[in-house]
Amino acid sequence: MSAALARVARSLSQHWKRSLLVAIFTIIVLGIAAGNGSPAADDFDAPGTESQQALDLFREHQPALAGADSTIVFSTESGKLSDAPKRAAIQKSLTAVKDLDGVVDVSDPFTPGGSVSEDGRIASVDVRYDTEPGDIEKEDGEAFEEAARTGEGAGVDVSMRGLVVDIGQEQEAPVGELVGIAIALVLLTVLFRSAAAMGATLLGALLGVVIGQMLLTALAGPLGLPEFATTIAVMLGLGAGIDYSLLIIARYREQAAAGDSVRDAAAKAAGTAGASVVAAGLIVMVAIAGLLVVGIPAIGRMGIGAAIGVAAVVVSALTILPIMIGAFARWLKPKKPEHVLPSRGFERWGERITGRPWAAIAAGVAILLVFAFPVTDMRLGQPDDGNQSESKTQRVAYDKLSDAFGPGSNGPFLLAVDTPKGDGQTREQLQRIEADVRRTPGIASVTPAAPSRDGEMAVIVATPTTSPQDERTSELLERLRGDVLPAATQGTPLKVYVGGNTPGFEDFSDKVSSRLPLFIALVIGLSVLLLIAAFRSLWIPLVSAVFNLLSIVAAYGVVTAVFQDGVGASLIGVDSGVPIISFVPVMMFAILFGLSMDYNVFLLSRIHEAYNEGDGPRASVIHGMGRIAKVVLFAGLIMSAVFSAFVTTDDVISKMFGLGLGLAILIDVLIVRLVIAPAVVTLLGDKAWWLPGWLDRILPNVSLEGHLVEALDRPAEQRQPAPAG
Repeated sequence: MSAALARVARSLSQHWKRSLLVAIFTIIVLGIAAGNGSPAADDFDAPGTESQQALDLFREHQPALAGADSTIVFSTESGKLSDAPKRAAIQKSLTAVKDLDGVVDVSDPFTPGGSVSEDGRIASVDVRYDTEPGDIEKEDGEAFEEAARTGEGAGVDVSMRGLVVDIGQEQEAPVGELVGIAIALVLLTVLFRSAAAMGATLLGALLGVVIGQMLLTALAGPLGLPEFATTIAVMLGLGAGIDYSLLIIARYREQAAAGDSVRDAAAKAAGTAGASVVAAGLIVMVAIAGLLVVGIPAIGRMGIGAAIGVAAVVVSALTILPIMIGAFARWLKPKKPEHVLPSRGFERWGERITGRPWAAIAAGVAILLVFAFPVTDMRLGQPDDGNQSESKTQRVAYDKLSDAFGPGSNGPFLLAVDTPKGDGQTREQLQRIEADVRRTPGIASVTPAAPSRDGEMAVIVATPTTSPQDERTSELLERLRGDVLPAATQGTPLKVYVGGNTPGFEDFSDKVSSRLPLFIALVIGLSVLLLIAAFRSLWIPLVSAVFNLLSIVAAYGVVTAVFQDGVGASLIGVDSGVPIISFVPVMMFAILFGLSMDYNVFLLSRIHEAYNEGDGPRASVIHGMGRIAKVVLFAGLIMSAVFSAFVTTDDVISKMFGLGLGLAILIDVLIVRLVIAPAVVTLLGDKAWWLPGWLDRILPNVSLEGHLVEALDRPAEQRQPAPAG
């Protein structure tokens, strides 16, 4: 692989003008394909779950209950909402909402059974669309909010919550991405001390992200890729793309400073750093695409989309960067060779770590365990609008609904009852279900069963006494499904499926959790095999996998401490007591395991290269650290900055991902890669690079170090592998 990558880079850098034209043509073709691509509808179905069965019944018999929904809350500080001026203002708002595209049902709080508080100061209006939740656009949300607010005035305040509102308030400006790029600019400039090297690294990464987005747009329809796959692809592609470009440009500058010609330096960089990028990128793609086994179509396709985004930045690093090297060679060569010499500081650090490896491992593991400790109290659940900022309309609506109708009003259960058409006993059987549910502890209210127009199903709305994210709500759901409803329908032809937003999320979480062991085993197994093939080592990949798992658990602990326990939560604009969303650990594992292996490959490839050049086990660690540790540190800081910048968004889920991933990368780089990994390689000695003969014969031989790549433009007597430093 190294030889092939070297040949490609040598050709691209030597014939950069011709190669640039081909690259521009390719990008134009991709742009045309993206322009003709058709977006796929986001599909959040969870096959095989009870809430999905309820949703399927709604779609077939009562479509309004299967569509997107939101709630408008009207309130007043004085008088009652039924006062003539206030009622007129509310009716004005309801009329405007009814006229919106896609709206099929708007409840009236003033009709019998309407939702008005006992003191008459708060009213709730449910708005339902015939549009699937995944098809709602930002424009729909903005139009909904504008129409709802037409009722403000005459002493009436308007607040709202729900999916349509959330989508309408999504951030259009890519604030997180821009903050990450700004920090990357500063760090790259500090590392390279060269505007040209910084620009080439950043431009190469950004082009890879753009190409990835074009591919995703073109393939969205055929592959059914969800819209949020592009967001994950941007987050991953930007961080990984900068790291990959950074590694290659840094190696090129080393070779150029050592006296190699432009094409030889580009070839050596591709054969060494480029090979590491391929291996690291493959592991990231395997980890994120492994989400296919989770069993949720949207999550699996999101993994495929993110893997495509990572593949794009890998290909960009291997093709676009050599072209840029050829074009900007005179500016990319270091003016002062000492800027790219091995870091004496990191060599001294390597000497200390390798001098007392057991102490280094013990200290590193102890720190990881401290970070991981809060995970013992992790509570998986569903954050709700009660976790939003107090200034947001969703939080205002949530609090008012809780005050007026109880916290459970923010997440009612929709009981979908499959009924035989024309059966005279159905009404009595439905009343029995209503009565049994009403008597269940934890139920605040139950509405009478509402039959569908075709008479083949009925809907009963049961409101819990507790909020959607309360653990007692989950217990109530389990009790209804496991005991109450089976007993209430015993001896009848009725089948009851508990659906709604809260049960749907619970089922989604359970589905993901049930596939978690298979997912983890698959990702770890394939990643270890890739590393064994790359390094021709058995112990290094196995030990790397163990410490990767430990660093991921430490990341879980940090997320639990901040969001659930409230440690520093106010600094990022969230309240304490936020449960950890069940799919967040799965997503974090997929992303972190792959990215952690990135830095593992970067570090170990230089250590192995030094070992192949004749260094002993300890010396190879010291020299490898001196050559690559600074690059790994800055790459980790950049990746962490890109992820952490997402805490600037308003969405609590984005904050959870951004903080979790950002701190996890820092923990992995600072503790695992710069402390534990060098110590482990030292202790393993020559066995670190040992592989059983039978395994060596069946695995493909992949050279990551490129130590066989020769500098063709040097005099014959000097044609030997160039020194890594």
